[in-house]
Amino acid sequence: METQERQSNNRTYFTAALVVMAALLGLLGYLYYGERQKNQQSATQLEIKTRDLISTTTKLDSISNQLDAKIAEIKMLNGNVDELVKVKAQLEEDKKNLKNTSSFNVKSYESKIRNYTALLAQKDEEIKRLREENEALVSTNQNLSQENTGLKTNLETTRQSYTDSVSTLASRNRELAEKVTIASALKAEGINVYAISPKGKERDGGMYKARRVDKIRVSFALGDNPLTQKEAKDVYLRILDPEGAVVSDMATGSGAFMFGDKETIYTTKQSIMYTNTHQAVDFIYSRGQAYKKGKHRIELFAEGFKIGEGTFEVR
Repeated sequence: METQERQSNNRTYFTAALVVMAALLGLLGYLYYGERQKNQQSATQLEIKTRDLISTTTKLDSISNQLDAKIAEIKMLNGNVDELVKVKAQLEEDKKNLKNTSSFNVKSYESKIRNYTALLAQKDEEIKRLREENEALVSTNQNLSQENTGLKTNLETTRQSYTDSVSTLASRNRELAEKVTIASALKAEGINVYAISPKGKERDGGMYKARRVDKIRVSFALGDNPLTQKEAKDVYLRILDPEGAVVSDMATGSGAFMFGDKETIYTTKQSIMYTNTHQAVDFIYSRGQAYKKGKHRIELFAEGFKIGEGTFEVR
């Protein structure tokens, strides 16, 4: 009797221990899931903040160059640049503060950028007025130059100096525009190549038997980029066989495009309306004949840039 009672107590303790262990495991799972969700949320917020920071830095650099151009032009037109010099100093301070990313607030910088842009527009009107005044002055000087050759020489020197300054600043703006173009390039992410058999069955894995490859489907996503314009984009697909030759057939949509000042053959292309929503894109290509055995390379191009590449193998 006493032995049975002891066995009963042991079972009770064992059951209680199992319940406690299950509760602990459940708590640990809950804490792990919560921490994982928190980390994913932090990563997303950091990505958004980084894009905003890059966009803001680019805009402030552009405004800085425009301020330099306007200061130089107004000086050449004998205008007052005190206000613009103070604004330029404040702009440089704003750019310096961007290095402290922990305190970066995109909304506050959007307000600053609007104010800077409004000031630039205001100075355009002032420059227009100064130009008109200077044109009138040039006309007067030209009349006086008939009596004073030395004054005419000085005027020409001043005008040349003004032209050189504006030309230098225009060159800087072109360099900045090129940097912005590179930053706004599309990027193909998660590139996968699938084989579609003559019966329509689709396979993945990247290695396919030649007799089972009737078509291929190239699938990828266009990465988000706030600097890229939302508009129709031509995306070109190139398939290169194991010997490096481009798989192409003009009768099935192949052609040529310019890449790096060189005409380049593509396998097929597709016009895509870019929406900046990490949209999915599919290319389905039917060659009409068997693929050579070996590793094939996939290349994707858009707007003068290579935006991604991948491979698949035919056995």
